[in-house]
Amino acid sequence: MSGLTILAFLAVTGVSSSETSDCSYLSLLTHLNLIQTNSSMSIMRPVKNWTTTTLVYLDMVLYGILEVDEMSQTVTTHIQTQMKWRNEFLRWNSSNFCEIKTLTVPRKMLWVPDVAIQEDTSDTGSIQNSPLLTLTNDGLVIANGRQRLTTTCQFNLYLFPFDTQRCRITFSSMNYDAESMKLSTFNSEATLSLVSEQIMITQGEWQLLNMTIIYFSFDIQNVSQSRLIYTVFIMRKPMLYVINLIVPLLYFLILDLASFFIRGEKLSFKVTVLLSISVLLLILQDMLPSTEDKLPLMASFCVSVFTLVGLSILETMLMDFLLGLDDYCGNKAQNAVNSQEVEIQLEGNSHKDPSAAEERGQVGPVMKPSEGELLMLILEEVKVARQETGRQVKDDRKPGRYARLAQIIDSVYFFLYFLTIATYLMYMNVEWLGSYLSNNKE
Repeated sequence: MSGLTILAFLAVTGVSSSETSDCSYLSLLTHLNLIQTNSSMSIMRPVKNWTTTTLVYLDMVLYGILEVDEMSQTVTTHIQTQMKWRNEFLRWNSSNFCEIKTLTVPRKMLWVPDVAIQEDTSDTGSIQNSPLLTLTNDGLVIANGRQRLTTTCQFNLYLFPFDTQRCRITFSSMNYDAESMKLSTFNSEATLSLVSEQIMITQGEWQLLNMTIIYFSFDIQNVSQSRLIYTVFIMRKPMLYVINLIVPLLYFLILDLASFFIRGEKLSFKVTVLLSISVLLLILQDMLPSTEDKLPLMASFCVSVFTLVGLSILETMLMDFLLGLDDYCGNKAQNAVNSQEVEIQLEGNSHKDPSAAEERGQVGPVMKPSEGELLMLILEEVKVARQETGRQVKDDRKPGRYARLAQIIDSVYFFLYFLTIATYLMYMNVEWLGSYLSNNKE
């Protein structure tokens, strides 16, 4: 009998417990007073004491880096956010509702933190918030959302195209101060960076390095506000710019250096090289913004090369002028010497053959033989002196005084040209390789 009594008691107890417990979501919604429209749950901060601070956890992950516009200084990304906070009015004992621990309700029924991004320049149509909120039995509310986010970013293009950019995404409340609502993260920055790298769909020419998180409070007009800052570090993939910009520029530079060894017409060749470099400068102008305070290293290198090639054209023109001047002076001196020799020859002939002079109608006084010999001797000495002077002038002009000056100028300019280019290239390699290796270590 005792065994039957125990079984009967257990059966009655099970029936009574099944009657008291309800496993439907409707009963849970009724228990939480969410069946009827309750506007107070959507307009007021969900705390029982107004001095209690609502701690909002906001985690952000990157799905892709869609576009980076250097001219407008903006970055377009695809992000997913998840906010978590406590609602002190929405708690239940899961054992009373058949172990129901989570519940989904429409977003408009509950209070949601008014968190905005300060650097956001995208339109409202790019925001896709989930229409439902997830509730847990301990009062935790979870809200998810996605957005095609376009934010402003101050670029530092000094090391272009081996640059690394740091862009901030700042979350803050539009109406609540830090005493009412405080922002933080649920997961660590290392976890969020790792998740973003693993789920990254597209990056384009940029690579995500890491993300850092800073949350703090500051005062604005005696009102303390809480802010959460995600700093995203992205690195440019430079291979495309190396092939399309740096390699052609170095090629033109080598051609201009090789033009110093050209014998003959090289002015047109240097002008062609200068025009080719100007085309690269136009391409670079379309890539870099005009608002950059510090001239990028690549741009200064292009301008330096353009200036050196322009100076080399002026140096070539000076060389041609000096060589032409040397030829002109040499021809003039040679003509003068030849004319002097002809004059001396004519004078000597006229004194040697006086009968010829008489035949040509020239009548002069009859000189004595001693006086004629003396005159011939004087003429011979003058002839020898003129020939010696002409020979010295000819010897001076033979190697070319202006030609030697042109060779000296050409050698000095080539040395300075090569030294300047080598120094600048070494400096650029140190800067670029140092930045690139440090980014890879990170």
